[in-house]
Amino acid sequence: MAMSGGKDDGSPMMEMNTTPLIDVMLVLLIMFIITIPVATHAVNIDLPSPNPPPNNIKIDTIKNKVVLTYDNKVLWNGQPVNNGQFVALLQQTLQMKPEPELQFQPEAGASYELSAAALNIIKASGVSKFGFVGNEQYSEFGKAPNAPKATP
Repeated sequence: MAMSGGKDDGSPMMEMNTTPLIDVMLVLLIMFIITIPVATHAVNIDLPSPNPPPNNIKIDTIKNKVVLTYDNKVLWNGQPVNNGQFVALLQQTLQMKPEPELQFQPEAGASYELSAAALNIIKASGVSKFGFVGNEQYSEFGKAPNAPKATP
């Protein structure tokens, strides 16, 4: 390839050749991008210390399940309840020793408003043993083929 080195009259070339400068900048940019650590988002949770239960205490096997249906019903162990009954049942479970575990499982089409209201009631009641169950049904591989679709 032929290159132009300026005029043939012997005068110096007045423009700077920026091609090597751009090449060096691109290499530095790629190295900078590669060396940046991947940003990780973490939610810090204070976990309880692992203390084994004493041998003389019976391990809790009672579990209460709250299911929110796509037609805006709250089910307590399979039975429909209204908000007043729901609060009363939560208060009854708090009186039990040891406190039974409360499992919360909204169906795929359950409304967000119903979920938020139920969670606020549970939080206000002071339940300490609480867990979400059935979350695997919302993963990409765990979806049921005939699950009801959420209505807007």
